[in-house]
Amino acid sequence: MTFPLPPQATVLLFILLFLRVSAMVIVIPVLGETMVPGRVKACLVILMTFLIFPTLRIDPPPIHPDLGLITLAFAMAGEILIGIVIGATARFIFAGIQLAGSVIGMQMGFAMSNVLDPLTRANVMVISEFQYMIAMLIFLAVDGHHIFIMAIADSYRILPPLGIHFSAPLMEFLLTLFGAIFVTAVKVAAPVMAVLLFTNVALGIVARTVPQINVFMVGFPIQVATGLIIFGLTAPLFAQLVQRAISGLPGQIRAVLQLMAM
Repeated sequence: MTFPLPPQATVLLFILLFLRVSAMVIVIPVLGETMVPGRVKACLVILMTFLIFPTLRIDPPPIHPDLGLITLAFAMAGEILIGIVIGATARFIFAGIQLAGSVIGMQMGFAMSNVLDPLTRANVMVISEFQYMIAMLIFLAVDGHHIFIMAIADSYRILPPLGIHFSAPLMEFLLTLFGAIFVTAVKVAAPVMAVLLFTNVALGIVARTVPQINVFMVGFPIQVATGLIIFGLTAPLFAQLVQRAISGLPGQIRAVLQLMAM
């Protein structure tokens, strides 16, 4: 008994979808972290590919069995790039949160109190790691991972295989997304930095008016206590900022896909 083999075009389309999903899963937060076992990532990619593939409606088929090796290689590279760009839209947000935590920790005097981040395997400040973990929990709580599953399924309606194009507006938009790292960092760190700035000014005035006080010994615990208090008071604002940034991801993903298709 023989079983019919799928057409070559269908197999090629399945492989391209597999590459796009794989690149996205490796890059996006939570699922793409190094602490997630490779087998779990591989099983997730295969499951997502099999679930999304029957829903694809691409007519006419963008690929055919007569594709040359060079064209096929470019198609595969394009699928990987699309998946990376889709996942990087959220990664930029988390990079901004980590940068804000590093700035806050530096201002509070935690420059020497670094911990090993199990996600990136790098030394980061305690405040940065704490904010990153909270952001990951918020990401899961608002179903941020569902956004990327739907984005992969909808991406083929906007950008089919072999449809990627590079243009000046695309590069400008990617630079804007990269610049959003610093915008997010400033928004998150601004309240604590402002209060600590006024605290340092006040300590400087005390040091000039009352030289008998050892400002170095007194100022360090004051900075830490003030920073932790303001950090706790602004925690709801931090959660709202992260939630608002995650809710804007579908529009950003759609915009970058449309620019790639131009």
